[in-house]
Amino acid sequence: MVVGSGPNGLTAAVVLARAGLSVLVLEGSDRIGGGCRTAELTLPGFHHDVCAAIHPMGQLSPAFRELGLEKYGLEWAHASTPLAHPLPQGRAGVLQYSLDETSRSLGADGKTWRKTFQPFLEKADDFFTEILQPIRIPKHPLLMARFGISALRSCEAVLKRFRGEEARALFAGCAAHSILPLDQPGTASFGLILALTGHAVGWPCAKGGSVKIIEALERCLRQTGGEIQTGIMVRSLADLPSSRVVLFDLTPRQIAKIAGTHLPAGYVRKLERFVYGPGVFKIDWALSQPIPWSNPMCGAAATVHVAGTAKEVLESEAALAEARVSERPFVLLAQQSGFDPSRAPDGKQTGWAYCHVPSGCTEDLTIRIEAQIERFAPGFGETVLARHTMSPRQYEEYNPNFIGGDIGGGANTLKQFLFRPFFRWDPYCTPNERLFLCSSSTPPGGGVHGMCGYWAARSALKRAFGRKE
Repeated sequence: MVVGSGPNGLTAAVVLARAGLSVLVLEGSDRIGGGCRTAELTLPGFHHDVCAAIHPMGQLSPAFRELGLEKYGLEWAHASTPLAHPLPQGRAGVLQYSLDETSRSLGADGKTWRKTFQPFLEKADDFFTEILQPIRIPKHPLLMARFGISALRSCEAVLKRFRGEEARALFAGCAAHSILPLDQPGTASFGLILALTGHAVGWPCAKGGSVKIIEALERCLRQTGGEIQTGIMVRSLADLPSSRVVLFDLTPRQIAKIAGTHLPAGYVRKLERFVYGPGVFKIDWALSQPIPWSNPMCGAAATVHVAGTAKEVLESEAALAEARVSERPFVLLAQQSGFDPSRAPDGKQTGWAYCHVPSGCTEDLTIRIEAQIERFAPGFGETVLARHTMSPRQYEEYNPNFIGGDIGGGANTLKQFLFRPFFRWDPYCTPNERLFLCSSSTPPGGGVHGMCGYWAARSALKRAFGRKE
């Protein structure tokens, strides 16, 4: 039994079904997918990703590769440039696929950029395999030790390596995906990993929308005999049919409510102490034309970090620690229709963007987000045909896993990120031999890659069914 049908829940279900087990997935909503759905949120013909949109870890995922999702209809779409970060006076930092081209574009910082990333790109398969699993003794200790020297530091500390604003802004924007103040230890790891993914595979989207990842997983599951039932909200174990094991694609506090009476009190207390992260405020736009960026390189990018200088990024994310939103928030913007024409009617475009906000924030950030875009794309407002917004509260209503608007499955503080949901050699199993965790609240954390579900299924096969890994 798998409770929840996000990418992790479905991946776990497929792994178990392929091992010859009968599998039933239960989903509380009337549609499967969790944070990986696509809908016409603004106008007919404009297809918007409701939550997750850009998926570098999806293309890199060992689980998705093992399942062969391309055989089930998944196609990755790539922009000509993975990432751009506009700056004042029409400048921009641009992360290109080529490490050489990116380094050349960063001038005096080019040599430092190359030195920072080249050792990991030379062993990219080994590196990404290491980071997409729970903490273990690494098979490549020297490589991971080198990574750890920088990754465990704060973004603010690593920024001191760079002098030019282009390199500083690029790194700070990537690190801000941690959704933490960037003076906190471990935030540099996000900057390193996300920049590395851009160089390794780019920042692709799923052609036709993020829902295509879910549709491919569903086809894969049904082909192996797995079943899915929607519209079934699980509030206690009594709501479940009889089964050998249950895997929860839910966050820790939800599992404590559902299964607390079947778990030791000490373990339940740890689940209840799990810390959720800040929320997001998101806008989708139907646009009459491409966003009129001052720097044309921004128009070629899959993702644009709209924030200004690295200093502005740091100030925006520092505001989260004070439970407020910066007047100039860090905005993550994707423009999928620019490289996936299926997203919008001919001649039209879509826009997708969000900023980080305190958990449960009730402010409407529409004006601030659009003002940020207008700074670097004058005339943007004139291209807007329609918009759709989602607040943290609306995100939690849409998906109960998004507590307070937290789309990442929990705060990314260094300790909790390394040991999700808390320190345990096998974080997927529980003291009850029937119950397992498979959500992004377990390693390797947030993102659409299915690896949390993959490792949880492997744990269940070993512990509950005696299968060798």
